[in-house]
Amino acid sequence: MAGKTNLNLPKYSVVAPVYNEIDCVQEFNKQVSAAMKTLHESWELVLVDDGSTDGSTNAIREIAKRDAHVRPVIFARNFGHQIAVTAGLDYARGDAVIIIDADLQDPPAVMLDLIEKWREGFEVVYAVRRKREGESWFKMFTASLFYRLIYRITDVKIPLDTGDFRLLDRKVVDVMGQMRERHRFLRGMAAWVGYNQVGVEYDRKERFAGKTKYPFGKMLKLALNAITSFSYFPLQLATYIGFISAGISILAIPIVAALRLSNQVALLGQATTLIAVLFLGGVQLITLGILGEYVGRIYDESKGRPLYIVSEAPDKNK
Repeated sequence: MAGKTNLNLPKYSVVAPVYNEIDCVQEFNKQVSAAMKTLHESWELVLVDDGSTDGSTNAIREIAKRDAHVRPVIFARNFGHQIAVTAGLDYARGDAVIIIDADLQDPPAVMLDLIEKWREGFEVVYAVRRKREGESWFKMFTASLFYRLIYRITDVKIPLDTGDFRLLDRKVVDVMGQMRERHRFLRGMAAWVGYNQVGVEYDRKERFAGKTKYPFGKMLKLALNAITSFSYFPLQLATYIGFISAGISILAIPIVAALRLSNQVALLGQATTLIAVLFLGGVQLITLGILGEYVGRIYDESKGRPLYIVSEAPDKNK
């Protein structure tokens, strides 16, 4: 475990992205404080407001005034969950940094279990969801499918049934801080860096209040980011489809020729040609779409824009 160069810096940092969580943020701060105070060691809570519009921004400011442990980072606009977590890691100063959502589905008390594993020498401690309360069968089915799909087709082995709730040693945070790609999949990045990793099982709770910020559309986008960031499988799939289509065509040529020579009525007219053209056209469009996703990401990276813009934030080193 890395040592601090400044004794005034906290030993533990808790990073929580906040987007329209006005009904949760006060209780979240209360539960985090209750858990961290049992350690009798220095800590901080970095609350990253991701362009909230429901009053969460002012609520974070008020919490920071009352609680010296809280360091607010306020975005100029909404940049997304993964970017908000990245900003929290950038501003975190602790030897151990814990990522947790502010909706209280991940119980803050579990952070103590993560810290215990870190003290044993593990540098990445990820929380494994044993149960998921208050979620529909569709949500659980798609989440399970998502984790297993990512596990099978990506280049790194991302632990199953894990989210961003995890503890990262300072050396891991520093390495991830050098990875500035825009389309981020942090749990994949944490697996990619390696180091000594272990999982801790826990029961995920029902949301304390409000609505999920990860509906199906955002989950699909996150899955796409994960796949394109850590796998060439879609490009390989396009190649396989091309070979299959070519193989079918090669096999069909002698069959069609024989049927034509035998004057089979079934192959007269343009219907067969139309079906073949539509099929091959569909394959080509799918392939172009897959290529477009990768090219679009290259274009985004080439622009060199900052990952986020902060309107209010404390000094990173104080």
